[in-house]
Amino acid sequence: MIEFDPTRPKWAQIADVLRARITSSEYPPHTLISEVQLEREFGVARTTIRKATAALRDAGLITTTPGMGSFVAEYRPTDTAEENGTAN
Repeated sequence: MIEFDPTRPKWAQIADVLRARITSSEYPPHTLISEVQLEREFGVARTTIRKATAALRDAGLITTTPGMGSFVAEYRPTDTAEENGTAN
């Protein structure tokens, strides 16, 4: 369990941890994101985990299939400077 910062919502802090795991390939593409396991790991309610996974889904880091669960999406790091047209 992590020590939560009382000035930030728990779901946002959990989303940050999961985002780091995904981008570092600790959670490779197609890994199941288990809500039950995350509830136990972080010691929070299912609604908190669902808010965190919703943020990851909105960011395109996970996909959710009804009846199957949430899985890590294919992650492709991009150069944001090139995307914004500011690259030299």
